[in-house]
Amino acid sequence: MLSFKDFANKPWLLTLLGPGLLWAAWPVHPAPLPLLLLVGLVPLLRLEQVLRAQGARAARFWRWSYLYLLLWNVLTTYWVSYSTVGGGIAANVLNAALQSLPLLAFWHTKRLLGPKIGYAALVVYWLAFEQLHLTWDLSWPWLTLGNAWAMVPGWVQWYEYTGQLGGSLWVLLANLAVHLAINNYQLSADGAAQPANTQPLSTNNHALRWAVPAAVALVPLLISWGIGAGWQEKGPAAEVVVVQPNIDPFQEKFAGGAKYIPAAQQLQRLIDLTESALTPNTRLVLWPETALEETHWENALAQQQDIQRVQQLVAAHPGLRLITGITSVGAYPSKEAASATARYRDDLGFYDIFNAALHIGSPSGPMQVYHKSKLVPGVEKVPGWLNSALGTIDLGGVVGSYGSQDFRMVFRPTGPDPDSSLRVAPVICYESIYSDYVSEYVRRGATLIGIITNDGWWSDSPGYKQHLAYGRLRAIETRRDIARSANTGISGFINQRGELVQQTGWWVPAVSRYTVHLNDELTFYTRYGELLGHAVQVLSVALLAWALLRRLTARRPA
Repeated sequence: MLSFKDFANKPWLLTLLGPGLLWAAWPVHPAPLPLLLLVGLVPLLRLEQVLRAQGARAARFWRWSYLYLLLWNVLTTYWVSYSTVGGGIAANVLNAALQSLPLLAFWHTKRLLGPKIGYAALVVYWLAFEQLHLTWDLSWPWLTLGNAWAMVPGWVQWYEYTGQLGGSLWVLLANLAVHLAINNYQLSADGAAQPANTQPLSTNNHALRWAVPAAVALVPLLISWGIGAGWQEKGPAAEVVVVQPNIDPFQEKFAGGAKYIPAAQQLQRLIDLTESALTPNTRLVLWPETALEETHWENALAQQQDIQRVQQLVAAHPGLRLITGITSVGAYPSKEAASATARYRDDLGFYDIFNAALHIGSPSGPMQVYHKSKLVPGVEKVPGWLNSALGTIDLGGVVGSYGSQDFRMVFRPTGPDPDSSLRVAPVICYESIYSDYVSEYVRRGATLIGIITNDGWWSDSPGYKQHLAYGRLRAIETRRDIARSANTGISGFINQRGELVQQTGWWVPAVSRYTVHLNDELTFYTRYGELLGHAVQVLSVALLAWALLRRLTARRPA
């Protein structure tokens, strides 16, 4: 039987333990399991220590750490393969490779600048990577460490000041504190327990050694409970209806499916569900992503029959507004005016296809269209330099690059007597996992976040549950209620404390009605944005430059 000393010096055992702890702590596992986040990286830190003591080179550390990260990715996001096996393999293999880069930088920095700077650099490098992973073309921030607190929003009410990277910082500092506390009784490479100093340590010193990890774990919790206890829902009330038509995206939703439901019948299902829940007080209805799945030319929306049918629904209920997902097409007059993602056909000219949200604010007034702009890599967006490599990978939906837009649009009321308090952020699916991106809608005036999505690509897996849970963090960061309409998945409402106050079942046609509050105040995080993320990016460049300079000067002859 392996002793603790044996266990702590076996790279393969450490590489199994760490990912298991992170998986057990990740949504959708309930409290108290998220506490395992505070030690889930300790095996990785021990792995680095063991390998360095054995005289390993960076390549060996990279192999073991990559395996660690790959196992974490597979355990937590294996469900991506429910859409396609190739897409799931690509997402997990590539993301683990990207995550290994800050660890490799940590290895070299610790060797060149020493343990104190090295461990601080690990925090900086990892946070800088997470910030980069929120913004570049291959963005896949599903495993941002700060997302992992989504099942326990009461523990992270301070996200209104830091955003999700604040949660990542908590995880990193806690793991470092535990690792360093353990190393007051360092485990040598041969497995013997060695005190960190030559003097015997008293019981009081032993307790003091664990005071720092305890404080790092408990202080954020106490701050969060203090903030949450005093928070009250803010803003005027508004009744909102969310619709879940439950149309199978594989077989029923799109033309060519084995059990395809004609578009007119899909629309009728949406209308019937909507009318079953409307009251004279209902002010907004949300339909899910691509609810209107046929292609709609944006320059002729009012002439299309399904749009006219929706306008009739709105006209029958005075004061009602409706937001729906739609596939739209925008034309360009010339090649010079076309976007970088524009396509070309001889009969159509230059055009873009958009995964969009359509706002019908009155029976006959102008309609507003927002184009989804945080696009899923390999599905909705393929960087030009990766077209040949990723162009055939399918993660669910249409492969290729959709069009997008440069700014976040807020759907504002129209009509003869608009109520300006209900201003909706149309957040489409994947966009809801991005803190600063969602907060930009709020900076532009949104008082309610409306998430429209189609989570059925991932079947009955943790995927759609994690997606729902992440929205709870966006509610805290912005202090906005969230109304969520899913084609298949879970629809419902989240309040300003991040509490899931109402939800539908999975894989059932459903409609839900709730009275939300329309807060117009800005949180610190919403007002000032990603201060932490930008700061660590600057620091990471400085640390890398320092390490490189140390390496160059060490090579010079005396």
